[in-house]
Amino acid sequence: MTERNGMEQTPSRKIDPRDIQLPPGYTIDVFAAGLTTPINITFTGKGEMLVADSGITDGNGKVLKLTQQGFTVIADGFNPPLTGITEYQGNIYVAHRRYVTMILPDGTKKDVIEGLPSNGDHHNNRVVFGPDGKMYFGQGTATNSGVVGLDNSWVKEYPFFHEYPGGRITLKGQGFKTSSFLDSFPDRLTTTGAYVPFGIAAYPGKAVDGITRANGSILRANADGSELELVSWGLRNPFRIRFDRYNRLFAANHGIDVRGSRPIANSPDEFQWIRPGFWYGFPDFTGGLPVTSPQFKPEGKPQPTFLLAEHPMQPPRPVATFPAHSAVMGFSFNESPAFGPVGDAYIAEFGANAPVTTGGKQLPRVGHRISRIDMQTGQVHVFALNRSGLPASETHGGGFERPIDAVFDVSGVLYVADFGLFAGKNAIPETGVIWRVTKKA
Repeated sequence: MTERNGMEQTPSRKIDPRDIQLPPGYTIDVFAAGLTTPINITFTGKGEMLVADSGITDGNGKVLKLTQQGFTVIADGFNPPLTGITEYQGNIYVAHRRYVTMILPDGTKKDVIEGLPSNGDHHNNRVVFGPDGKMYFGQGTATNSGVVGLDNSWVKEYPFFHEYPGGRITLKGQGFKTSSFLDSFPDRLTTTGAYVPFGIAAYPGKAVDGITRANGSILRANADGSELELVSWGLRNPFRIRFDRYNRLFAANHGIDVRGSRPIANSPDEFQWIRPGFWYGFPDFTGGLPVTSPQFKPEGKPQPTFLLAEHPMQPPRPVATFPAHSAVMGFSFNESPAFGPVGDAYIAEFGANAPVTTGGKQLPRVGHRISRIDMQTGQVHVFALNRSGLPASETHGGGFERPIDAVFDVSGVLYVADFGLFAGKNAIPETGVIWRVTKKA
C-alpha cells in the first residue's frame, strides 16, 4: 500500500510523522505502510524501487517491486532471514541464510554462493559490487563473543557448529562452564571452549586453522560466485557494507552483547573502514580497545579475558562508534549538496533487544533513529529521532519503531525502511513503514 498523506493507519500501528524531529529545513512523510519486515531498500539502474521482506514472519523471504498498483512480489522462497538485495547488470542478487542467489531478468533463480556459515546468531548479509566488478558481503559470527553457550538456541539443530576464524589462531584454552541443555550431555554442567562446538574443551595452545568462509568476515567473489576469497575478518556482525565515492569500503558492525557464557558490557557499535588483510579485533577487542579494559566488565560477572594467545595485529580504531546496543544497520552516503554535507553517511539504528542483550537491563535510550556520520571527523550527529527519544510503541506515538535501512535515490531524497512492531520476539506482519525525508528548497 503506497500512501502520500502520512496519516493513514495500519491495523496495529499508529503512524504520524509529526512525532519525528528533524533538523530545520527537512520534512518527513510516509511513503508506504502496511509492509512486513522491510529489511532493505534498493534502486535499480532504471530507478525502480525494490524492497526486501526478511521472511521471518512466515519463513518465506521475498523481493518486492514498487509498481503503479503498489508493491508486488517478484520473487520469493528465500531462507529467512533475507538480509539484502542488490541489482547489478540487470540481475538481482539476494542474500539469505547460507546463500547468495541471483534472480535473472526472466525471473529464474540461480544460487551463485552456498554453504556459508550462517547457522548461528548472525548471517551472511547484503551483497554490494565494488569498482573491480566483484561482489562483496559481510558474514556474521556464530556466537555473541566466541563461545557457544545457553544463549545459542540453534545448538539443538546444529550441535557441531561454532566460530570459524579467517586466519590461524592459538587459543589460551579457557573453559566456560554452563548447564547443559542437550540430551547428549546428561551431566548437569559442561565445559565449552572458544572456537569449538558446545561441550568441547579447548586446551591451552590449541591451534585452529583459518578458512576462507570465516565467521565475522568480509568476503568477495566474481559476479557469478566463483573465486570466493577472504578480504578481512575479526568483525562481529558486519550487517551492511557500502563503497563511498572514493571506492573505500565501509561496514556497520555490531558490538558484543551482555549475554551468554562470555558476556561483555558497554561494547560499542562500530563504523569501520574495511581494508584487505586487516583483523578487526573480534573476539578480544571492541571499538578498537581490549575487552580486558574495566569498562567492559558486566555487573556481577567476571572481567572478560582474551580468548586468543596471540593477536593477528593491533586492530584499527573505528571511524565512528555508537553507544552499546544502538544496533547500526543500513546506511548510505549523501551525494547531493542540496540535502546536506556531501560524503557524510546517514545510518539507521535499529535499537536494543532489551533485556535479552543488555544483561537484564531495561530499554536504553539509544538507537531507534537516523544518525549522520561526519566522515571528516568521525563525529556522530542525531539526524531524525522521535520527540520522545524512544521507539513509538513505548509511548503510543506514531514515529519510528525499528529503522533498519537508509537509502538515497538519484534525486537526493532519503528513504528509511522501518522494520515494524514486535510482540515479544515475534515481528508483527504489515506494520513496516517506508519513510521519506526531503530537504525544503
